[in-house]
Amino acid sequence: MLHSTDSGTASTVLKGTDSVACSIDPTLNFDHTIDLPAAPPPVFDDEIHTKRFMEKDPAVMAASKVYLRMYIKGLSTVIFAIFAIFSIYWGSLWRIPAHSMRGWIIDFDGGDVGLTVVRNLTLAPPHIIKWEVIPPRFFPLGEPEVIEAIKDNRAWVIITINTAASSNLQDAMALPDPSYNGSRAITVYGVEARNENAYRTLIRPNVQMFLDAIKLDYATRLVSQLSSGTDTDVLSLMSISPQTLVNPISYTLLNVIPFNQPVASAVVFVGLIYLLILSFFIVMIGFKARQASGLNRMLRLKSIIVLRLISSFLAYFFLSFFYSLLNLAFKLDLTRRFGHSGFFLFWMLSWIGMLAVGLALDALITLVGPDYVPYFMILWIITNVAVCIFPIEILPFVYRYGHVAPFYNISNSIRSIAFGTKNTLGRNFVVLFCWVLVSCVTLPLIQWYVRKKEARAAARRVAVSSGLPQDPEKHLVLLSRINLPPIQRYVRRKEAEAAGLALQQHGS
Repeated sequence: MLHSTDSGTASTVLKGTDSVACSIDPTLNFDHTIDLPAAPPPVFDDEIHTKRFMEKDPAVMAASKVYLRMYIKGLSTVIFAIFAIFSIYWGSLWRIPAHSMRGWIIDFDGGDVGLTVVRNLTLAPPHIIKWEVIPPRFFPLGEPEVIEAIKDNRAWVIITINTAASSNLQDAMALPDPSYNGSRAITVYGVEARNENAYRTLIRPNVQMFLDAIKLDYATRLVSQLSSGTDTDVLSLMSISPQTLVNPISYTLLNVIPFNQPVASAVVFVGLIYLLILSFFIVMIGFKARQASGLNRMLRLKSIIVLRLISSFLAYFFLSFFYSLLNLAFKLDLTRRFGHSGFFLFWMLSWIGMLAVGLALDALITLVGPDYVPYFMILWIITNVAVCIFPIEILPFVYRYGHVAPFYNISNSIRSIAFGTKNTLGRNFVVLFCWVLVSCVTLPLIQWYVRKKEARAAARRVAVSSGLPQDPEKHLVLLSRINLPPIQRYVRRKEAEAAGLALQQHGS
């Protein structure tokens, strides 16, 4: 209780309260009370480690109720998180593919082989790949331009029926050629490094299934046609060039950019989760350091915001550097597209990526506290991971948010640096910078809001513990004797409001 009215009174009162009252904003209202939980029964030294759980002792029973209530509440929250958060990830894999992937067919042949392949592929169910016939006039240079198109992500797979495929087969049948190779008739172009999961589980199996069926059907039809002719022609062909009958047309699968660095799996997918976890460690380290040092209570609003931002930027700068060195130590080749600048780009990408995911956690920990921020971290991980396993184009429409997700943009840039896929670094860095900018705005706003809320609670506790009367005028008189700047500013503002109200009443 407050028994005196000198300047030392406030410090006497505040010793038992939260000293954030020293940072009270001048515009705050002290109109609400905060219900604090009752303190647990005291445990004396001679009672430590002497009780049994659920013992019929008032102190043990009270403590057991608190324990069970908190445990069940926490367990219920985790169960809720399973259905509310994990469903996001399960949903991304539930219907794969929810939409078809784009595939191109280019007929450079124009003969019987080309027409057969085009007809069969376009009639195939478009469940996985929706085939589109592209006129060969758009590729006057042939194969080099097709390779550039697949590298530019204009299609997920391109099938070309090569020039003179039909005429070469006819010549080999008319004049048996032991060097005839039916796999030169068709070429399949794909980029595994663009998304190795889609390439291995969807694109390659689907293309092989349809082309194997086409070539078997074509071989069966060809043998049937030859069997109606003279036996001499068939026997001669079988003895000199049997592959012409057995495998008249086939295909060559050309993986333009293979995913041939297994260690890269760590940085394009699983390592991104580790990146976020490392960022979470920094968030918790910073939070505990501010609490233990008392800086969270000592510093002004501007100072604490600057401290938090600078600490995060510097911590992630050095942390991302050592993370990048780890990848070099395990021989991740970062020179394939940008040469030796690839390491610097990878480092900067990791730095901005850590800032993008870490500052969001840093802002939220001020609002929800360290007890609940792990739930947001799980949500943050799941929403990012869900759009990185398979291409966003084949996921349900709701997952289109992935185009602005940090993990998706980091993964695309790493693929460009480590494998040489389409260069999207400019767009990816812009998205990550936007995340950093949003966090640099929300973090100060949340810090200001929490300071304001804490200041109201602290000032209210001063008034309540001082036994101040409910009469507003007496309330202000007594508060004016507390020599603390925040309290004084509050008193002056209230006096100004009262004076303004009095002038209005006098004028009326």
